[in-house]
Amino acid sequence: MIKRLIDFSLDNRPLVLIGWLIVAALGVRALVRLPIDAVPDVTNVQVQVLTDSPGLAPEEVEAFITFPVENALSGLPDVEEVRSVSKFGLSVVTVVFSDDTDIYRARQLVAERLSAARDEIPEGYGEPEMGPISTGLGEIYQFEVRGDGYSPMELRDLLDWTIAPQLRPVPGVVEINSFGGELRTYQVTLDPRKLTAHGVPLADVFDALERNNRAVGGGYVPHAGEQFLVRGRGLIRDLDDVAKVVVARDARGTPVYLDMLGRIEFAPMIRQGAVTRDGEGEAVVGIVMMLMGANSRTVAHDVAERIDQIRRTLPEGVEIDAFYDRQELVQRTIATVAKNLAEGGLLVVVVLLLLLGSLRGQDLGKMLAVSLLIVGGAAATLAGTRHRTARGATLREAADRAYAMVDQIDWPEGFCRRDIGWRAL
Repeated sequence: MIKRLIDFSLDNRPLVLIGWLIVAALGVRALVRLPIDAVPDVTNVQVQVLTDSPGLAPEEVEAFITFPVENALSGLPDVEEVRSVSKFGLSVVTVVFSDDTDIYRARQLVAERLSAARDEIPEGYGEPEMGPISTGLGEIYQFEVRGDGYSPMELRDLLDWTIAPQLRPVPGVVEINSFGGELRTYQVTLDPRKLTAHGVPLADVFDALERNNRAVGGGYVPHAGEQFLVRGRGLIRDLDDVAKVVVARDARGTPVYLDMLGRIEFAPMIRQGAVTRDGEGEAVVGIVMMLMGANSRTVAHDVAERIDQIRRTLPEGVEIDAFYDRQELVQRTIATVAKNLAEGGLLVVVVLLLLLGSLRGQDLGKMLAVSLLIVGGAAATLAGTRHRTARGATLREAADRAYAMVDQIDWPEGFCRRDIGWRAL
C-alpha cells in the first residue's frame, strides 16, 4: 500500500504538487479564521430576563416582578438552575440550561413563557425582556468618550445616539452598553400652590402630556388626480413644546399651560453610581459586547476600524479613547505561547544533542521531531487536564499514550529512549 502510494506520487509529481498547494491554502485559510482567545470561555448556557422598573424598592421588585417571572419560567425542559437578583428599580432572573442545549432554543423556550409573566406583572411596573446573546467574556472593546467644554449629559447623548448606532451593525456585535454620564430626561417640577390656584389635579397633568405627545393619521384628500395625506403632528420635540402643552382651561376659557404650573427642564435620570477613570473625575464609557461564539479577535479588529471611521464624524473637540482592546490581549497571548514553545523545543534539542553527541543531519531531524512531540504533548497535557479529569483519565494514562507515540520513532543507533527519562512519567 505504501509502496504504491510512493510510486504514484513519483509518477504524478505535478498532481501531487497541486494537491499540496490546495491543502496548504486551505490550512492557511483555516488558520486565519481560527477563533483564538486569550482565555477559555467557560460560561454555561444561560438566558437572563431583565425588567427595568424605576422607582420601585427591592421589596416591591421582588414581589411584583421577580416572583411572577420566576414562577412563569419554572418547569422549562433542560433547566438546571433558576436564580434571581432584585435591586432598586431592576429585576434580573437568570435561567441556566444544560451544556448541550442550543442557546437559541433556550431563548425560544424562555420567550414563550414571558408572555405569561407579563400578564402577572401590574401595569406600569415594567416589561420583562431577554438580555443579549453574550457571555461573561463578551466585553471585547471598551472606550471613553471625552471632550473639553462638553457636559456629562452631552457626552452621554453622543454615545447613545451617535456612536452606539454606528457600532451595532458590526458583525459579531450584539450590544453596546453605556456607563457613566447623565441620561437626559424631560423633567417637569410642579408647584403644588400653582396647581391649587388653577384648580388642576395632578392626574390632568399626566393625561395632558400623554395626549399631546403623539402623531396620528387622517387618511387622504383627493384633488386633481393626486392624494394629499392628512397628518396630525403632535410629537414633543423640545422644552418649548412641553411648556406649551394645554393642561386645562379656566372659567373664562383661558388655557392653562404647563409652564404656568411648574418648571420644565432637562435633568439626569436618577442613578446609583458613576464611572471614573484614572482618578480624573467622572467619565462616559462604552462597552462593546460580542455575540456568543463569535471570533473575538476578528470582531475586536472590526470594531477598532469602525471606531476610526466614527472619530471623523464627531463634533470638534470630542474624541474616543480606547483603553481595552481584546485583539491586543489575544496577540500578546499568542506571542507568549509561541515564545514558550520555541524555548521549550530548543531546550529539548539541546538536551537530546548532549545525549546523542552527534550533529548529523539525520539525527538532527529526528531530534527536532522529538522536541516538537515532547513540547506539544506537554502543552496538550496541561491544556487537557480538566477534560481528562472529567472523563476519569489519569496522568499516567496520558503518559502511556505519549510513550506509545514516541515508541514509533526510528531512533538513532545506540540511542536509548530511557535516557530522556520518558519512563519516569
